[in-house]
Amino acid sequence: MAAQKGAAMLLKVGNGGSPETFTTIGGLRSTSITLNDEAVDVTNKDSSGNRTLLADGGIHSMSISGSGVFTDAASETTLRGLMNASSFTNFQLLIPDFGTYTGAFMVATLEYAGEHNGEVTYSTTLESSGAITFATV
Repeated sequence: MAAQKGAAMLLKVGNGGSPETFTTIGGLRSTSITLNDEAVDVTNKDSSGNRTLLADGGIHSMSISGSGVFTDAASETTLRGLMNASSFTNFQLLIPDFGTYTGAFMVATLEYAGEHNGEVTYSTTLESSGAITFATV
């Protein structure tokens, strides 16, 4: 994969329709994704002093975080509503020239901040629930 612009990495929220339409969350300056596969340690006296992990024993999960400046009221209203609902909504994360991750996420955190001589910023963290699909672009 060749180098890509960070601005091309997009976080999108689904509308729940059939077919579902995804809209980009506006104003993000930084976005990151963390893929997790929890290790299950099954080391015992017969392991000869070496750690032994259980294959396919862990829980797969994904966290997405981002921060930026809201560029429109719709993005702010959507994230705030999802945070208050404590429910799951489909999100997509597009990584340019690589692929798209899609799945159900809960808005786990939504934070607002502002300096006296700067703009109001926001940051959010999403936590996955259920299977995440990957499609190449």
